[in-house]
Amino acid sequence: MNATTVGACLETIKYAVGPSCQKSNSSNYASPYKFCYLSRRHTTLSFSSRKLESKVCSKSKVTCLASGNQGESLTYKDAGVDIDAGSELVRRIAKMAPGIGGFGGLFPLGDSYLVAGTDGVGTKLKLAFETGIHDTIGIDLVAMSVNDIITSGAKPLFFLDYYATSHLDVDLAEKVIKGIVDGCQQSDCALLGGETAEMPDFYANGEYDLSGFAVGIVKKESVINGKNISVGDVLIGLPSSGVHSNGFSLVRRVLAKSGLSLKDKLPGESTTLGEALMAPTVIYVKQVLHIISKGGIKGIAHITGGGFTDNIPRVFPKGLGALIYNDSWPVPPVFKWIQTAGNIEDSEMKRTFNMGIGMVVVASKEAAERILNEGETAYRIGEVISGDGVSYQ
Repeated sequence: MNATTVGACLETIKYAVGPSCQKSNSSNYASPYKFCYLSRRHTTLSFSSRKLESKVCSKSKVTCLASGNQGESLTYKDAGVDIDAGSELVRRIAKMAPGIGGFGGLFPLGDSYLVAGTDGVGTKLKLAFETGIHDTIGIDLVAMSVNDIITSGAKPLFFLDYYATSHLDVDLAEKVIKGIVDGCQQSDCALLGGETAEMPDFYANGEYDLSGFAVGIVKKESVINGKNISVGDVLIGLPSSGVHSNGFSLVRRVLAKSGLSLKDKLPGESTTLGEALMAPTVIYVKQVLHIISKGGIKGIAHITGGGFTDNIPRVFPKGLGALIYNDSWPVPPVFKWIQTAGNIEDSEMKRTFNMGIGMVVVASKEAAERILNEGETAYRIGEVISGDGVSYQ
């Protein structure tokens, strides 16, 4: 595919919360427009796993799994991903460009904002290579970007992809692009263009990397930015299909520790581990836009890297926090297996995985009742309280 370039490079942009907007002072870009971004920058990290010392289990796979919680407790950092390092990077970037970091960036256009987002699918790609499941990874790619921009209330307009590999396997690439097309159809947006890069010796044989870029639009008076969130508002959780596209560096470490393979059954279930882990990310576009159209929605958080702990507070004004009701939604079996096999602490699970809730909608009490009674699967998972961060009871 030919690359499509939209916009231009800017030397200096100042950002503010709100969105608050300011004209670019770049001498390279003459534009009457202002540039707007929400909140602070959020960083998703996906690093290669580093070696972790562990005991070798010579027993049967079943016995090894059952005794998995007898040993060390795995963390995301053990698997090579340091969330705190990401927070430190955010702090440093904030010194250079204060205010970056909403789920999507806003660009004013007449009486509307264009809302843009970009993402990848992380080391879930490693499982795609191992399972040979390539026709749904493109759905994950689209989902990660469009789910971000709808948190502002934006309708996705178009999507672009970047596909990079050492040697172009046309049949394999076609499968991946098919998933991207499927994802765009689910999002009701156009696959406008992209880039296919063949880079010999850069990637391992048979492997590839993916990035995606989505742009949507929302009327200025309809932007959802969390400003009006208040104590007593209700947190509505929309169910995920499983792990989605975050936390796979830890998943892969747990899998190695468990002694099971991707072809083995998920304990207690009829599906294999590979099938459960490769379930494509839910695209929430149509469901969320429908909910927004009825009114009463004050904030929306896409639950990705950072889980509940880091993502929900991103949509709150200062001085407000979230109280999550324990056991208020069914946690999919795959998360229970991950926690047991990896002996992972509750707090680590909630900061790494979506735990069965892929999107959190902050609604007035009236809107919450309407959503819960409409018939679509949704859960009352908590409320807004005074304070900071996320607590559980």
